[in-house]
Amino acid sequence: MEPQFQNDPEASFLARVRASLPDLRRAELRLGSFLLDFPGDLASYDAQELARLSGVSKATVSRFVRRIGFENYELARRAARDERQTGSRHFIAHAEAVPEERQMALSLQEEMANVAWTLERIDPADLDRLADAILSARRVWLVGYRISRVFADYLYWQLLKVVPAATVIPQAGESLGEYVAEMGLQDVVILVALRRRAANTERLVAELARIGVPTALVTDEGSQPDARAAWHFRCRIETSSPQFNHAAVVNLCHQIVTRTTLKAGSGARTRLRRIDEANERLGEV
Repeated sequence: MEPQFQNDPEASFLARVRASLPDLRRAELRLGSFLLDFPGDLASYDAQELARLSGVSKATVSRFVRRIGFENYELARRAARDERQTGSRHFIAHAEAVPEERQMALSLQEEMANVAWTLERIDPADLDRLADAILSARRVWLVGYRISRVFADYLYWQLLKVVPAATVIPQAGESLGEYVAEMGLQDVVILVALRRRAANTERLVAELARIGVPTALVTDEGSQPDARAAWHFRCRIETSSPQFNHAAVVNLCHQIVTRTTLKAGSGARTRLRRIDEANERLGEV
């Protein structure tokens, strides 16, 4: 049996599985189809456990990983783990479902564990320095794409009550270049870049570093610490469900907003009062 992908060693794990299906024997086809539905199980379990879950023999598992171009199971599992870090939701679901009566409890445990993991790796002094920078900045630029845009918007709406010079970018039909060209040392950028990241994220971080604008980078735990950012907050979003758990990201956003509001002191309280009074006169609340 000649292993596939000798001419394409960079092919992804899932691409290898999909391409192999037409040529597989019955047991291998069962395993391949199983892995397309639950690729995270290869990343999480050993060969014996995977064989049990998919209903094939351990020998079939060994033949299959060689057929898709890996010398052994451990190399295949490493490739699956690496691909899981890209943020594909395919790698989150598992074949062994959690009983309904335990789902809520498990979800709470995962949220608490994610928040604890995240906060344990954040220096409170970094949050204080970011809050000071936000309050003294000429403009605070909030950037996010895809799911990350949700948290950029959240930060915007919360900070706007304290920092009028906050702007979330880009808006529909706009390019980042229109804003990046206006950024300078007196500004602050908060870039939210969770899985799956936009394709231009690396170039954007490099450009912000070139300009020298102080940047706070908010990512998931799969990103390595990035020294180009003045602050890099890594949030754990792991979960056993088919969707990522963003409780730690929300908590971090709350920490940023709260510390900024407290540091703003009486000025923030005055602005909040004026906003409420204006809303009452306008009949908006």
